[in-house]
This record gives sequence, C-alpha cells and structure tokens, in this order.
Amino acid sequence: MKKLFGTDGIRGIAYRDITKELVIKVASAIAYIFNRENKGIKVIIGNDGRESANMILSTLKEELLSCGISVLDAGLIPTPGISYLVKYYNYDLGIMISASHNPHEYNGIKIFDKEGYKLSDDVESNIEDLIFDNIKYSSTKRGIILDSRDVIKEYGNHLLDSLNKYNNNNVNYNNLNIGIDASNGASSKVCEYIFSKLGSKYHIINNAPNGTNINNNCGSTHPEVLSSYVINNKLDIGIAYDGDADRVVFIDELGNIINGDYTLAIISNDLKNKNRLNKNTIVGTILSNLGLLEYCKNNDIEFITTNVGDKYVLEYLRDNNLSLGGEEAGHIILKEYCNTGDGPLTSLIMLSILASTNTTFSNLTNIMHKYPEVHINIKVNNKNDFATSNIIEDSIKEIKNNFNGNYRLVVRPSGTEPLVRIVLEGEELKVLEESSNKIKSIIKNLNMEVV
Repeated sequence: MKKLFGTDGIRGIAYRDITKELVIKVASAIAYIFNRENKGIKVIIGNDGRESANMILSTLKEELLSCGISVLDAGLIPTPGISYLVKYYNYDLGIMISASHNPHEYNGIKIFDKEGYKLSDDVESNIEDLIFDNIKYSSTKRGIILDSRDVIKEYGNHLLDSLNKYNNNNVNYNNLNIGIDASNGASSKVCEYIFSKLGSKYHIINNAPNGTNINNNCGSTHPEVLSSYVINNKLDIGIAYDGDADRVVFIDELGNIINGDYTLAIISNDLKNKNRLNKNTIVGTILSNLGLLEYCKNNDIEFITTNVGDKYVLEYLRDNNLSLGGEEAGHIILKEYCNTGDGPLTSLIMLSILASTNTTFSNLTNIMHKYPEVHINIKVNNKNDFATSNIIEDSIKEIKNNFNGNYRLVVRPSGTEPLVRIVLEGEELKVLEESSNKIKSIIKNLNMEVV
C-alpha cells in the first residue's frame, strides 16, 4: 500500500506534512525515474494560488534545475490546464501544486506524464520507494528556466476549440445568464478568458485568490453560496469549481445543487442522441448514486464501476476506448478532449447542451432521480486500523443485512484526508438516518470523532 500518494497525488498540511525536505526528495525521485539518462527533460509547473505554493514551487524548481531538468512556471492555472499543456508543449512532465478542494492550509503535488495522464500506481510506488530509501539523484548538468508563455490563452483556446468541436460551432449562447464561482482558486484567470468569448451574460464571484481564501465558503465545497447568488440574481445556471478546477458542480435556476452524477446523465444522454457515446457505456465509481445506475438501466446504457479517483475512471476509459466517465464529486472526463477531470471544459459542454435544448436547467436534470444519501466522516489516526476493526465490521454487516429494498452502504478511507468516509444510500431517508445514528453511536463508544 502506498504511503504518500493518495487517490489524487501527494497531499497534506503544508509545512507539517508537505515539507521542504519532502519536496526535495520528490523532485530527486522524479529526476531519477524520468531523467535517468540525463537528457535534460522539460517540466511545466502550475499552482492553485495557496500561500504555501511559493515554498513548494521554489523548492521544486531549484531541485529539478540542479538535476538537469528545465522548468516552465505556469503560475495560477487549473490542474486540467497542466494536463493539456504538457502534451501541447511537447514537454516530459507536468506538475500541479494543489490540494484541490481542501482548505488553504493543505497543499500537495500532482504529477502528469508527457501525455497528460496522472502517473500510474506503479510509478507512484517507485517514487515512494526512492523517497523512503533516500536515493539522491545527481547531475553534472543544470536545467534552465524556460521562457514564459501565455498559458491562460493557450489553455483557454483549447477549451473553446473543444466546445466548438463538440457542438459543431452552431450554438448561440446570447440568451444565457450565467453565474460562476471560481472558489478563489486556479480557475480565477481562465474563467474571464473563456466566458468573455461566449456571447452570454456572465457574473464571476470569488475570483480574487489571496493565498488563504481558496475554498473558503465558496466554490464546489460550498455550493449554497452560488445557489443564493443564482436565485437572487435570477440566473439560468450556476457553475462552481473547486480550488484547482478539476471538478465542477452546477446550480439550476431554482437554486438546486446538481452534482457529477446528474452531469454524467445529462451529457451521456446528449452524446447518445448524437451517436457519440462510445460502446453506449459510461464509467463511474463505487460512490455513484443508485439513481445514475437506474438512469443507465432505463436508457440502455452500460454502467462500469471503478474505485474512487478520476485517475481510475480515466484508466478504464483509455483502456476500453470509451468516451465519458466521472465521479459524483464533479470530476468529469470527456476522453475525446481531456485526460483528466476538467471543470471548465465540463461547464462549457453543459452550457452547450442547455443553450441548444431551449429549456430550463431544472428540466434537464429531470433525466435522473437521485436516491437519498447520508454521509458520515470519521476522523482517524490510522485508516487501516479502522477498516479492520471487528466491532465496526460486524456492525456494518448487521446494518447491511437489515436493509430491505434498494439500499447500500459503502465504507472507504479518504484518499486525501485523515478520514474514513461512510455513505448510506437507498430508497427512504428515514431508514438511512436510523442506520446512520447506529453507526455514529458505535463510533462514539469507540472514542472516535465524527466530523
């Protein structure tokens, strides 16, 4: 089992978990694996605007340069922008300094290969082995700082070009009135660029990152903020990104929060109607709502389940030549256009569908019925000890056995935080709440904290 990499890179509290010493070791391990022949590879690095990004960036740059690796600092840019640009520039690696949806005190490192894919589990394990074995890479050459480029324009143009390819450039957006929440993060610059070119009315909020306000009562982790904004301003749709903009949730004109499962249903239906849903299949995860599975069954679409993490969704899409997949949290991958979850791209595609159907967004979402869910997050010191607890295991088994109907219970360690997450889902909320209370009582008796 990996010790540093979670479901989405290395992540932790900056200066405590993500230290300068760790960053140096990560850079050295990267050089050892990817620059072993000392060929002088090129790396692009971006960040999502956290105050700790300066420490991580300066440390990464210096260590990579000393290992003979040349570096382009892309500055504030979404994670999917790095995924796209590393291939577009014909570079060898992309690195994103981000903790995604986590609070500002967290930070992390995501690594992309030359094709814009997140590293495989095997490569991540190799990096960890080098770090824990204290293997130090040395080079007789020094890399260079690469000339700056207009990364926002080049990524933004890619998004707009992808939109035009998706809808054959024949959709008019003039009648849409859009609200966008940039979460005071990585999408703050590119939002203005792409939405200014659509021809619609748009309003961007929370697009002034100051290092500590990322995800702070804004963005996809606090969609109620945008929900109120949409209602108060009588907008047609709201778009909320997370800190690094690899995920997006939507708000309909009534203020309802529309998550990734609805997004998959709406986009898959549109692709199917256009005969562009490869193999009539979409890919989700073990957390995808039962309502999405029911939608697929009713519409003759095959649904494939992977582990949580958009990298696993992508691996299945890539290996099986499929076109669409994602997570309920809002990571959506349209494989024809991107190699990771891409919030800005997904939002443009959703706007295209809405503008071309001449209906309200709430009517679009009627395509799927979401089953009630109850979420429990348990703070733990050791996620593995929790999973192997006999008391918890027996209690979970008993609750599952007592379910009568279409219900399920999923227990999984968080890939990004020191938490164990439990999701209960099914037909009646009352049943879920009763089961949830039983679990919480057990957790309390074990002196664990529900957060």
